[in-house]
Amino acid sequence: MSKYSQPPAERSDVSTDVSTVSLKTDPLRTISKTDPHQCSLITKPANCLPFSELRTHHPRLISFDSSGARPMYNPLVNVLLVDDDEDDYIITRDLLSENRRARFSLTWVATYAKGLEMIGQNHHDVYLLDYRLGEHNGLELLGEAIARGCTAPIILLTAQGDHEVDMEAMKAGAADYLDKSQLRGPLLERSIRYALERQQAQQKIREQAALLDVATDAILVRDLDNTISFWNKGAECLYGWQAAEVIGKKEHLLLYEQAPADLAEADQSVAKTGEWYGELNQVTKDGKEIIVESRWTLVQNPQGQAKSILIVNTNITEKKQLETQFLHAQRMESIGTLAGGIAHDLNNLLAPILMSAQLLQLKISDQRHLQLLKTVENNARRGAGLVKQVLSFARGITGQRTVLQVRHLIREIRHIILETFPRSIELSTDIDPNLWSVSGDATQLHQVLMNLCINARDAMVDGGTLTLSAQNIFLDPNYARMHIDADVGPYIVVTVADSGIGIPLKIQPRIFEPFFTTKEIGQGTGLGLSTVRGIVKSHGGFVNVYSELGVGTNFKVYLPAVEHFPIPSEEELELPTGNGELILVVDDEAAIGEITKTSLENYGYRVMTSRDGREAIALYRQHQDDIRLVLMDMMMPVMDGPTTILQLREINSQLKIIGISGLPISDKVDAAAEAGVKTFLSKPYTAKELLQAIDGVLKGS
Repeated sequence: MSKYSQPPAERSDVSTDVSTVSLKTDPLRTISKTDPHQCSLITKPANCLPFSELRTHHPRLISFDSSGARPMYNPLVNVLLVDDDEDDYIITRDLLSENRRARFSLTWVATYAKGLEMIGQNHHDVYLLDYRLGEHNGLELLGEAIARGCTAPIILLTAQGDHEVDMEAMKAGAADYLDKSQLRGPLLERSIRYALERQQAQQKIREQAALLDVATDAILVRDLDNTISFWNKGAECLYGWQAAEVIGKKEHLLLYEQAPADLAEADQSVAKTGEWYGELNQVTKDGKEIIVESRWTLVQNPQGQAKSILIVNTNITEKKQLETQFLHAQRMESIGTLAGGIAHDLNNLLAPILMSAQLLQLKISDQRHLQLLKTVENNARRGAGLVKQVLSFARGITGQRTVLQVRHLIREIRHIILETFPRSIELSTDIDPNLWSVSGDATQLHQVLMNLCINARDAMVDGGTLTLSAQNIFLDPNYARMHIDADVGPYIVVTVADSGIGIPLKIQPRIFEPFFTTKEIGQGTGLGLSTVRGIVKSHGGFVNVYSELGVGTNFKVYLPAVEHFPIPSEEELELPTGNGELILVVDDEAAIGEITKTSLENYGYRVMTSRDGREAIALYRQHQDDIRLVLMDMMMPVMDGPTTILQLREINSQLKIIGISGLPISDKVDAAAEAGVKTFLSKPYTAKELLQAIDGVLKGS
């Protein structure tokens, strides 16, 4: 007895591909090869004309009406039925043949395996799966078909209204479910038609979504309670969240640290007028603040009721930054214009102060009062110089250059620091008594040192140590190759070092950019370090910075020396050489490693290089009998210097190691010293310093 409640129909307008059907009843209807308008009973499947051949013989003939009259040209729907009951196939065929609105081509297979094979061929528009398929069931076939990429609608046929099975089918991806006991022709046709219409609508949506994904703007849709329902590729790129991470989440919780008042105004505007346009400050997944140009459009349902809001956001962060920098530039130009206009009046005000201070010094003998008057005179002179400096910065005027001694500037800076900086900051100075002279503008160089000292002060909120030092240095070709701004020759190097919070590595490349600042608005213009770099570069020098978070920062200002300096004698130029000893150089900076290698090889050493600690340990294990000394950088990725030193010492406790660091004082240097490293080189080092250090360690001096 069939699982269906109604008997099979006598006629059929369904074209059946019998090549895939093994029938148990004999005879059955067949399609005549000579007259395709007539249907008769099939006796043997081999003698009947397959549907594909029928379409070849009669390309315009798709199917026939129930009376066998003229062909119909409505779109043909190819249906695959997977059912182990032949009676159910016959009933399904007859139900489809009753329909006048659409035409169907029905193919029947009776097993799970054959059904999966046919679905994989993707030759049908819709699939009807019986729930009971021997040892398998329709739910299993449904899941496997979808897993293999089937996108056509699948309708599950169940018996006696098994509600749990029906719900499970819908969750698994079925387009519909039908109760066989209640099935009629119109219901089956409507279910197939609706499933196909939904598929077409979904395909259209996918195509539109693909077009939206091509857009570089962030496009999202949220409903009226802020829940995100669409998120395109542009939004993924801008904000960093993938669509799967945000669908169903609240927009304002993801894109704003704190919902701004503009959002409420935007909601009111879009509800009232249907659209809104404005700028919003938002955050990305990694916490980066951005500014977007946002356009909102209200989306309504067919009844005209508000349904959701379409939002298109364009990232204008860089545009706003450029606008801000342009405003800064305009303001600085205005300052220059203002300074030029009042320079004469300011100098008139400063002139009597300066002259009065000089006259009073001739009439007062008290040393304390004389010192105060000297301070007044110096600051009056500096005030006049600052007026010129503002003009120099704003208009590009070059200051007057004279031969001067930087140690005098440092002493003045020292006096200002002791008088004005917090008592929690200790000051230390170390100036070479034979410091060479430089050619420069005293006011500009004073500004350089003052800017660096103020930055150091601001970095030590809770106090610390500020060190000012100045030394002579002769930069050799090795050093010049390591620094593009350096030339071979005599320099003085002025170091401003602090024990403050340090500068994060990711922003160090930007600290010399004009208007770049990490300070709060109103506390810094972002011009200090850019001015320092500009002044030093105009003096033919350069600036290096070394910083470590939580340890401190060193700014080294290199200025070409111009006074008579001692030319190194031939004896001094004779540097210690090697005798084929193998040196392992460990530094994550490839350029430094290669230049160090070249320098050492030129002086008789053999060299191996490594980019990180793990590689260095592996190389040392392979060549430990040959390696005489290791040059170890303290700050490296993967494995830092101190950790690498400890592991190398476990292999060979007597291994000779020289530490290299950009900071003379740091926790890593301390850790290396505790591990037994006694010799350190400060980056950047000269060939002389390098060779002398290696020679001393190898000889045990």
